[in-house]
Amino acid sequence: MIIKNVTLETVCGITSPLPKNERMEVAFAGKSNVGKSSMINALMNRKALARTSSQPGKTQTINFYNVNSEVYLVDLPGYGYAKVSQSEKEKWGKLIENYLHKSPMLKAVFLLIDIRHEPSANDKIMYDWIVSNGFDPIIIATKLDKIKRSQIQKQLKLVRTGLGVKPGTVIIPFSAETKQGRDEIWAYIEGLMKEPEKVSEEE
Repeated sequence: MIIKNVTLETVCGITSPLPKNERMEVAFAGKSNVGKSSMINALMNRKALARTSSQPGKTQTINFYNVNSEVYLVDLPGYGYAKVSQSEKEKWGKLIENYLHKSPMLKAVFLLIDIRHEPSANDKIMYDWIVSNGFDPIIIATKLDKIKRSQIQKQLKLVRTGLGVKPGTVIIPFSAETKQGRDEIWAYIEGLMKEPEKVSEEE
């Protein structure tokens, strides 16, 4: 994907209605500090469009980035940050669930997991939750540059078994520093953009 223009078009909070977009959406979920903002910036070839923060739990809204007026990259609130109150966590949960259930243009959900560590209980809950909402998450294993090349396969296996992913699940190792994995993510998104709309089995 050649990025010609990107805009942060819509920001949805707890009480905001979802936008009625006419282009395909792909969403990115991940726990706080997994590198989601850095990854979105890398995908869009921008340094600071998605604001990165050393303080986890900063993204409290659903942010819709319009890329080339062709596709929306949707940044979901980070989950699992201990210092956020239970009531706040529940609000974010409802916000995300409402979006997963109700956005007709959402075609895929990417789940970001830190490749250095075994998936947490929150990661597993999020994976199962995305599946229960009818999606097969594509896993992005972030912070690839933080481990040795010889460790990659072992860590990917840890991610696969820790989440209990379905056979055939796509896992893309990714580094915001080196941009490794960027082309694979865009190739997957562009493949979805070329897919015809699915018709029901009766038709």
